[in-house]
Amino acid sequence: MTARGPKRPAGRRIDAPKPGRPKPIGVAWNTARRPLTDQAVRRIARAALAFGKRPGRALSVVFVSDRALARMHGRWLGDGAPTDVITFDLAEGAAGGPIGELYVSVERALVESRRRGVRPERELALYVVHGVLHLCGYDDHGPTDRRRMRAAERRVLEDLGFEHDPTPFP
Repeated sequence: MTARGPKRPAGRRIDAPKPGRPKPIGVAWNTARRPLTDQAVRRIARAALAFGKRPGRALSVVFVSDRALARMHGRWLGDGAPTDVITFDLAEGAAGGPIGELYVSVERALVESRRRGVRPERELALYVVHGVLHLCGYDDHGPTDRRRMRAAERRVLEDLGFEHDPTPFP
C-alpha cells in the first residue's frame, strides 16, 4: 500500500540550491542491503520526475526496514501494517525547495520480488517510481487513477531499461 501523508516526520531537509544548479536528490540507506546504487536511485527518481512533468525538482529517498516503515505508516497514516513506500508531499515552497520525501522498505522489495518473480532491483525501482509519481500528482485510490498510475510506472521502468513485469500489480 502506498500513501501520502499531510505531514512529514521531522528530519533533514534539502536546502534549495542556487539558481542554475541541478536540484539534489538525496539518498539515505538505513538498511544493510542496498540492491541499487545511489546513482541508480537518482536516475530512477529523475526519470519519474520528468515523466510526471516535474523535471529537476529536489527530493529525498530514504530506504528503511519493514519495521521502521510500518511504524511510520501507523504514526502518520493510522495503519500499522507493513507497506512498500510512503510519500510525504512537502508542498514545494516558492524557493524551489524539495517536493517531498519517500520512505521505501528494502525488505518489502526483497520479499515481493521473490514472490512475483522479478529482480529485487526492479521491485525497488518500482517503489521509487511509484512514490515520485505520487509527488507529481498521480494517485491510485480509484480504478481509473490506479490504471493511469500503473501505466505510468510501466512506461518509466521500460524507459529505464527494466525488464517487463510478468505479474504486475492490479
